[in-house]
Amino acid sequence: MRAGIAASVCLLMALGGCAKQAGPAPEGAADLAGAEGFMARPAAPAPAKMLQAPEGTFLAYEHDARVQLPGADIPAHVAAVRDACQQARFGDCAVLDISERADPMPAGTITVRTAPAGVEPLLKLAGEGGEIASRQSSAEDLAQQVADTRLTQARLENEHARLLEYQRRGDLKVADLLALSQRLAEIESGLQVAGQQAAQQKRRIDTQRLTIEFSAVDTEQRRGELGQALSETGEIFTGSVAVVIRCIAGLLPPLIVGLVLLWIVRAWWRRRRKRA
Repeated sequence: MRAGIAASVCLLMALGGCAKQAGPAPEGAADLAGAEGFMARPAAPAPAKMLQAPEGTFLAYEHDARVQLPGADIPAHVAAVRDACQQARFGDCAVLDISERADPMPAGTITVRTAPAGVEPLLKLAGEGGEIASRQSSAEDLAQQVADTRLTQARLENEHARLLEYQRRGDLKVADLLALSQRLAEIESGLQVAGQQAAQQKRRIDTQRLTIEFSAVDTEQRRGELGQALSETGEIFTGSVAVVIRCIAGLLPPLIVGLVLLWIVRAWWRRRRKRA
């Protein structure tokens, strides 16, 4: 009986030791496993940052990009960028200019003014199925222009307020009232112009100008240039013939006159020799 009890106690102790060995891993081991998992996870690519004027600055950004794609796809891409802009799909946008050229060298250009957040999506839309061959960004600092416009507005507003106070006086003569009215009209016109300038400057700062030029891929462009050269062969030939005809027409009258004079001189010389 005692031997059975001892055997049971030993069995229980052995099971307890096994349970401890199979228990949760140490905290340091768990941290190491998590660190290995973090190191194995690939880093996400950094998102493209759009160019935007920092707070307190007055920068007007302009972007120029050239996209190469099959010539047959150029009209569709121009239309896609135009529709996305007109529908304000990526923010406020206005189409400024569109031009297209058909075969033999297809090309297209579209210029828009869009919110800063719309520049990259529009470029991505334009480059689908093709390649953005080049792009360039520049900024014009409008700080001085903005300061001058604000100074002009403040000066005109102060003068307008003083003249209004002076106009309220009851001892003014008719000539003075007429002069005041004329000056007030000039000031109001100047304020309107300054307000338009300020609005235009704010628009250039708050939005960005984007010009996308579409061109056919190099192989198609070279074939188009060759085809255009061949098609112009007849025109070049006829143009050269026309130049030759004009030269002959210009030289023929002096040549005729010269031959007549030569014949007269020779006839006179023969007569003189016979007399001699």
